[in-house]
Amino acid sequence: MAETMNVTHDVKDLGLASLGRIKIEWAERQMPVLRQIKARFEQEQPLKGLRIAACLHVTAETANLARTLKAGGADVTVCGSNPLSTNDEVAASLVQDFGIATHAIKGEDHDTYYRHILSAIDARPSVTMDDGCDLVSVLHTKRQDALPGVIGGTEETTTGVIRLKSMARQGVLKYPVIAINDADTKHLFDNRYGTGQSTLDGILRCTNMLLAGST
Repeated sequence: MAETMNVTHDVKDLGLASLGRIKIEWAERQMPVLRQIKARFEQEQPLKGLRIAACLHVTAETANLARTLKAGGADVTVCGSNPLSTNDEVAASLVQDFGIATHAIKGEDHDTYYRHILSAIDARPSVTMDDGCDLVSVLHTKRQDALPGVIGGTEETTTGVIRLKSMARQGVLKYPVIAINDADTKHLFDNRYGTGQSTLDGILRCTNMLLAGST
């Protein structure tokens, strides 16, 4: 684990940051709602004093979420929730250009993956953001020493919500977690736009069809 600009990190190569910044800024142009929230957060500082650990897909879109949280006053640490989805350029830019602690490398092995989660927990988060419940699981097993400082969290996906509900039934979940996956707005955006886009892309790739010129 290295340190740049007093920001801890473990990324593939900080030299990739310039390309990552281009990707992040391009994605931001397609995220008008988040831009509005970021502008308001910069003025109101609603997250001032909060430490947020986010175990999410480290993509250009997630980078803009992390930037927005930081703009709101939060101390943000990011680690990858899936080694295959990490964008190394974006991870480098988060550290180099935006001063956000990031621990994620595309294709990282099992041990590195969990080391990165532990690094995020080392930031002593007061709020967790999870996609798959791995961060919450590690907090409740290997790093219970960090639990007292956590006031709440969010969970992005179906798998994580299932794991959290199981923990809640067993009486072992130590703090409240909002199931983002169950929110109507999440279904609206994710299913209509995210899944819809993926479905169309999958059809085109599998059939080798050309969309242009088709009815």
